[in-house]
Amino acid sequence: MRHVFSTSPWGLSRGLLAFIFPLALIPQAQAQALSNLPLAAHRAIYDLSLLKSTGDSAPASARGRIVFEFTGSACEGYAASFRQLTEVQSQEGDTSRSDMRSATFEDGDSQSFNFKVETVNNGRGADAVDGRAMKSKDGALSLDLRSPKRAKLDLDHRVVFPTEQILRIIEAAKQEKRTLDMKVFDGSDDGRKIFSTLTLIGKEAANPPEEKAAQIKALETVRRWPVKVSYFDLAKKENNPDYIMSFDLFENGISGALKLDYGNFILKAEMTGLELLPQSDCQK
Repeated sequence: MRHVFSTSPWGLSRGLLAFIFPLALIPQAQAQALSNLPLAAHRAIYDLSLLKSTGDSAPASARGRIVFEFTGSACEGYAASFRQLTEVQSQEGDTSRSDMRSATFEDGDSQSFNFKVETVNNGRGADAVDGRAMKSKDGALSLDLRSPKRAKLDLDHRVVFPTEQILRIIEAAKQEKRTLDMKVFDGSDDGRKIFSTLTLIGKEAANPPEEKAAQIKALETVRRWPVKVSYFDLAKKENNPDYIMSFDLFENGISGALKLDYGNFILKAEMTGLELLPQSDCQK
Protein backbone atom coordinates (compact mmCIF):
# COMPACT_ATOMS: atom_id res chain seq x y z
CA MET A 1 0.00 0.00 0.00
CA ARG A 2 2.19 2.88 -0.79
CA HIS A 3 1.17 6.38 -2.07
CA VAL A 4 0.51 6.76 1.48
CA PHE A 5 0.25 3.17 1.06
CA SER A 6 3.34 2.88 -0.87
CA THR A 7 5.54 5.70 0.12
CA SER A 8 7.00 7.31 3.25
CA PRO A 9 10.21 8.05 5.23
CA TRP A 10 12.06 6.04 7.90
CA GLY A 11 15.63 5.35 8.87
CA LEU A 12 16.71 2.02 10.27
CA SER A 13 20.22 0.72 10.83
CA ARG A 14 20.88 -2.34 8.69
CA GLY A 15 23.79 -3.17 10.97
CA LEU A 16 21.34 -4.05 13.71
CA LEU A 17 19.67 -6.71 11.61
CA ALA A 18 20.58 -10.27 12.41
CA PHE A 19 19.07 -11.68 9.25
CA ILE A 20 18.34 -10.37 5.74
CA PHE A 21 15.78 -12.20 3.61
CA PRO A 22 16.73 -11.06 0.10
CA LEU A 23 14.34 -11.35 -2.79
CA ALA A 24 16.99 -13.07 -4.89
CA LEU A 25 17.12 -16.03 -2.51
CA ILE A 26 13.45 -16.91 -2.89
CA PRO A 27 13.25 -19.92 -5.24
CA GLN A 28 11.33 -19.18 -8.43
CA ALA A 29 8.83 -21.97 -7.78
CA GLN A 30 8.07 -20.48 -4.36
CA ALA A 31 7.78 -16.98 -5.82
CA GLN A 32 5.15 -18.20 -8.26
CA ALA A 33 3.30 -19.97 -5.46
CA LEU A 34 2.90 -16.67 -3.60
CA SER A 35 0.11 -15.73 -5.99
CA ASN A 36 -1.96 -18.58 -4.52
CA LEU A 37 -2.35 -16.72 -1.23
CA PRO A 38 -5.91 -15.36 -0.98
CA LEU A 39 -6.11 -11.59 -0.67
CA ALA A 40 -9.42 -10.10 0.46
CA ALA A 41 -11.37 -7.82 -1.85
CA HIS A 42 -12.21 -4.84 0.34
CA ARG A 43 -12.80 -1.12 0.69
CA ALA A 44 -11.15 0.63 3.63
CA ILE A 45 -11.42 4.20 4.91
CA TYR A 46 -8.65 5.81 6.97
CA ASP A 47 -8.84 9.17 8.75
CA LEU A 48 -5.56 11.12 8.79
CA SER A 49 -4.27 13.17 11.72
CA LEU A 50 -0.94 14.62 12.81
CA LEU A 51 0.62 12.30 15.38
CA LYS A 52 3.96 14.07 15.87
CA SER A 53 5.68 17.19 14.56
CA THR A 54 9.27 18.32 15.16
CA GLY A 55 11.07 21.47 14.03
CA ASP A 56 10.08 24.75 12.38
CA SER A 57 9.61 23.20 8.92
CA ALA A 58 7.17 20.56 10.17
CA PRO A 59 3.40 21.19 9.84
CA ALA A 60 1.46 22.64 12.76
CA SER A 61 -1.57 20.52 11.94
CA ALA A 62 -2.74 17.99 9.37
CA ARG A 63 -5.90 16.12 8.62
CA GLY A 64 -7.38 14.14 5.78
CA ARG A 65 -8.88 10.90 4.56
CA ILE A 66 -7.82 7.90 2.52
CA VAL A 67 -10.21 5.61 0.65
CA PHE A 68 -8.60 2.43 -0.64
CA GLU A 69 -10.33 -0.29 -2.68
CA PHE A 70 -8.75 -3.58 -3.68
CA THR A 71 -10.27 -6.34 -5.83
CA GLY A 72 -9.17 -9.30 -7.93
CA SER A 73 -7.28 -12.56 -7.66
CA ALA A 74 -4.33 -14.47 -9.09
CA CYS A 75 -6.66 -15.62 -11.88
CA GLU A 76 -7.91 -12.24 -13.04
CA GLY A 77 -5.22 -9.89 -11.73
CA TYR A 78 -5.43 -7.27 -9.00
CA ALA A 79 -7.03 -3.83 -9.30
CA ALA A 80 -6.56 -1.11 -6.70
CA SER A 81 -7.99 2.39 -6.49
CA PHE A 82 -6.82 4.96 -4.00
CA ARG A 83 -7.81 8.50 -3.08
CA GLN A 84 -6.10 10.65 -0.49
CA LEU A 85 -7.34 14.07 0.58
CA THR A 86 -4.91 15.97 2.81
CA GLU A 87 -4.98 19.42 4.39
CA VAL A 88 -1.78 20.63 6.03
CA GLN A 89 -1.24 23.89 7.94
CA SER A 90 2.27 25.31 8.27
CA GLN A 91 3.75 26.90 11.39
CA GLU A 92 3.06 30.31 9.77
CA GLY A 93 -0.63 29.47 9.35
CA ASP A 94 -0.69 28.81 5.59
CA THR A 95 -2.89 25.93 4.50
CA SER A 96 -2.13 23.52 1.66
CA ARG A 97 -4.64 21.06 0.22
CA SER A 98 -3.87 17.99 -1.87
CA ASP A 99 -6.18 15.56 -3.68
CA MET A 100 -4.46 12.46 -5.07
CA ARG A 101 -6.18 9.66 -6.98
CA SER A 102 -4.62 6.53 -8.36
CA ALA A 103 -5.78 3.44 -10.24
CA THR A 104 -3.53 0.44 -10.79
CA PHE A 105 -3.77 -3.06 -12.23
CA GLU A 106 -1.23 -5.82 -11.59
CA ASP A 107 -1.56 -9.08 -13.49
CA GLY A 108 -1.93 -12.30 -11.50
CA ASP A 109 1.66 -13.37 -12.13
CA SER A 110 3.03 -9.93 -11.18
CA GLN A 111 4.76 -9.51 -14.53
CA SER A 112 2.98 -6.33 -15.66
CA PHE A 113 1.68 -3.28 -13.82
CA ASN A 114 -0.54 -0.49 -15.21
CA PHE A 115 -0.69 2.73 -13.21
CA LYS A 116 -2.36 6.13 -13.39
CA VAL A 117 -1.95 8.79 -10.73
CA GLU A 118 -3.49 12.29 -10.70
CA THR A 119 -2.71 14.94 -8.10
CA VAL A 120 -4.40 18.31 -7.62
CA ASN A 121 -2.69 20.76 -5.26
CA ASN A 122 -4.69 23.69 -3.89
CA GLY A 123 -7.29 23.23 -6.63
CA ARG A 124 -4.90 24.21 -9.43
CA GLY A 125 -4.69 21.82 -12.39
CA ALA A 126 -3.83 18.15 -12.25
CA ASP A 127 -0.42 16.52 -12.43
CA ALA A 128 -0.78 13.11 -14.09
CA VAL A 129 1.47 10.07 -14.27
CA ASP A 130 0.28 7.32 -16.64
CA GLY A 131 2.13 4.26 -17.83
CA ARG A 132 2.84 0.55 -17.83
CA ALA A 133 5.70 -1.42 -16.31
CA MET A 134 6.70 -4.91 -17.44
CA LYS A 135 9.24 -7.48 -16.32
CA SER A 136 11.36 -9.36 -18.83
CA LYS A 137 12.09 -13.08 -18.46
CA ASP A 138 15.20 -12.32 -16.43
CA GLY A 139 13.22 -9.93 -14.19
CA ALA A 140 14.57 -6.62 -15.51
CA LEU A 141 12.10 -3.72 -15.66
CA SER A 142 10.79 -2.00 -18.80
CA LEU A 143 8.68 1.17 -18.66
CA ASP A 144 6.25 2.59 -21.19
CA LEU A 145 5.26 6.06 -19.99
CA ARG A 146 2.45 8.11 -21.54
CA SER A 147 2.68 11.05 -19.15
CA PRO A 148 4.02 13.34 -17.79
CA LYS A 149 6.32 12.77 -20.78
CA ARG A 150 6.16 9.88 -23.24
CA ALA A 151 9.15 7.60 -22.88
CA LYS A 152 10.23 3.97 -23.17
CA LEU A 153 12.90 2.83 -20.72
CA ASP A 154 14.73 -0.41 -20.00
CA LEU A 155 16.06 -0.49 -16.44
CA ASP A 156 18.43 -3.10 -15.12
CA HIS A 157 16.60 -3.56 -11.86
CA ARG A 158 14.80 -6.64 -10.52
CA VAL A 159 11.73 -5.29 -8.78
CA VAL A 160 8.41 -6.34 -7.31
CA PHE A 161 5.10 -4.56 -7.83
CA PRO A 162 2.84 -3.54 -4.89
CA THR A 163 0.62 -6.63 -4.66
CA GLU A 164 3.59 -8.96 -5.00
CA GLN A 165 5.32 -6.96 -2.28
CA ILE A 166 2.42 -7.59 0.12
CA LEU A 167 2.29 -11.28 -0.80
CA ARG A 168 5.99 -11.68 -0.10
CA ILE A 169 5.71 -9.92 3.26
CA ILE A 170 2.84 -12.21 4.27
CA GLU A 171 4.77 -15.30 3.18
CA ALA A 172 7.84 -14.17 5.14
CA ALA A 173 5.69 -13.49 8.23
CA LYS A 174 4.15 -16.96 8.06
CA GLN A 175 7.66 -18.42 7.92
CA GLU A 176 8.59 -16.32 10.97
CA LYS A 177 11.15 -14.31 9.00
CA ARG A 178 11.85 -10.98 10.61
CA THR A 179 13.32 -8.96 7.73
CA LEU A 180 12.77 -8.67 4.00
CA ASP A 181 14.79 -6.70 1.47
CA MET A 182 13.18 -5.77 -1.88
CA LYS A 183 13.24 -3.22 -4.67
CA VAL A 184 9.72 -1.93 -5.34
CA PHE A 185 8.15 -0.10 -8.26
CA ASP A 186 4.67 1.41 -7.80
CA GLY A 187 4.44 4.19 -10.40
CA SER A 188 4.74 7.03 -7.90
CA ASP A 189 6.35 10.45 -8.40
CA ASP A 190 7.24 10.78 -12.11
CA GLY A 191 6.61 7.10 -12.89
CA ARG A 192 10.32 6.26 -13.00
CA LYS A 193 11.25 5.95 -9.34
CA ILE A 194 12.40 2.67 -7.88
CA PHE A 195 12.58 2.25 -4.12
CA SER A 196 14.84 -0.04 -2.15
CA THR A 197 12.78 -1.24 0.80
CA LEU A 198 13.64 -2.80 4.11
CA THR A 199 10.76 -4.54 5.88
CA LEU A 200 10.79 -5.45 9.56
CA ILE A 201 8.18 -8.00 10.66
CA GLY A 202 7.18 -8.40 14.28
CA LYS A 203 5.78 -11.42 16.07
CA GLU A 204 2.23 -12.48 15.27
CA ALA A 205 -0.27 -10.35 17.18
CA ALA A 206 -2.05 -12.09 20.04
CA ASN A 207 -4.46 -9.31 21.09
CA PRO A 208 -7.52 -8.09 19.16
CA PRO A 209 -6.91 -5.14 16.81
CA GLU A 210 -7.25 -1.71 18.40
CA GLU A 211 -9.33 -0.15 15.64
CA LYS A 212 -13.05 -0.74 15.93
CA ALA A 213 -13.43 -1.05 12.15
CA ALA A 214 -11.14 -4.11 12.22
CA GLN A 215 -13.04 -5.78 15.06
CA ILE A 216 -15.37 -7.71 12.77
CA LYS A 217 -16.23 -11.39 12.72
CA ALA A 218 -14.60 -11.96 9.33
CA LEU A 219 -11.21 -10.97 10.78
CA GLU A 220 -11.50 -12.69 14.18
CA THR A 221 -9.43 -15.72 13.15
CA VAL A 222 -7.22 -14.02 10.56
CA ARG A 223 -3.56 -13.82 11.59
CA ARG A 224 -1.80 -10.44 11.58
CA TRP A 225 1.66 -9.05 12.17
CA PRO A 226 3.10 -5.59 12.94
CA VAL A 227 5.12 -4.48 9.92
CA LYS A 228 7.45 -1.56 9.29
CA VAL A 229 8.65 -0.74 5.76
CA SER A 230 11.39 1.81 5.06
CA TYR A 231 11.53 3.27 1.53
CA PHE A 232 14.93 4.39 0.19
CA ASP A 233 15.28 6.31 -3.07
CA LEU A 234 17.84 4.47 -5.22
CA ALA A 235 18.82 7.76 -6.87
CA LYS A 236 20.00 9.22 -3.55
CA LYS A 237 23.30 8.43 -1.86
CA GLU A 238 22.13 9.08 1.69
CA ASN A 239 21.23 6.12 3.89
CA ASN A 240 18.17 7.84 5.35
CA PRO A 241 14.82 6.60 4.02
CA ASP A 242 12.43 8.86 2.15
CA TYR A 243 9.73 7.72 4.51
CA ILE A 244 8.61 4.83 6.71
CA MET A 245 5.27 3.08 6.85
CA SER A 246 4.22 1.00 9.84
CA PHE A 247 0.99 -0.98 9.97
CA ASP A 248 -0.71 -4.17 11.11
CA LEU A 249 -0.86 -6.57 8.17
CA PHE A 250 -3.57 -9.22 8.15
CA GLU A 251 -2.89 -12.51 6.37
CA ASN A 252 -5.57 -11.62 3.80
CA GLY A 253 -3.80 -8.38 2.85
CA ILE A 254 -5.93 -5.89 4.83
CA SER A 255 -3.87 -3.24 6.66
CA GLY A 256 -4.74 -1.33 9.81
CA ALA A 257 -3.09 0.87 12.45
CA LEU A 258 -1.21 2.77 9.74
CA LYS A 259 1.45 5.39 10.52
CA LEU A 260 3.48 7.39 7.99
CA ASP A 261 6.80 8.76 9.21
CA TYR A 262 8.32 11.55 7.09
CA GLY A 263 11.18 12.34 9.45
CA ASN A 264 10.11 15.66 10.93
CA PHE A 265 6.46 14.66 11.21
CA ILE A 266 4.34 11.52 11.49
CA LEU A 267 0.82 11.03 10.19
CA LYS A 268 -1.59 8.58 11.75
CA ALA A 269 -4.12 6.89 9.47
CA GLU A 270 -6.83 5.29 11.60
CA MET A 271 -9.08 2.76 9.90
CA THR A 272 -12.61 4.05 10.44
CA GLY A 273 -14.45 1.93 7.88
CA LEU A 274 -14.01 -1.51 6.35
CA GLU A 275 -16.21 -3.32 3.86
CA LEU A 276 -15.46 -6.76 2.45
CA LEU A 277 -16.42 -6.93 -1.22
CA PRO A 278 -17.72 -9.87 -3.33
CA GLN A 279 -14.94 -12.07 -4.60
CA SER A 280 -14.82 -14.81 -7.22
CA ASP A 281 -13.12 -18.14 -6.56
CA CYS A 282 -9.69 -18.70 -8.04
CA GLN A 283 -8.08 -22.14 -8.27
CA LYS A 284 -4.82 -20.91 -9.73
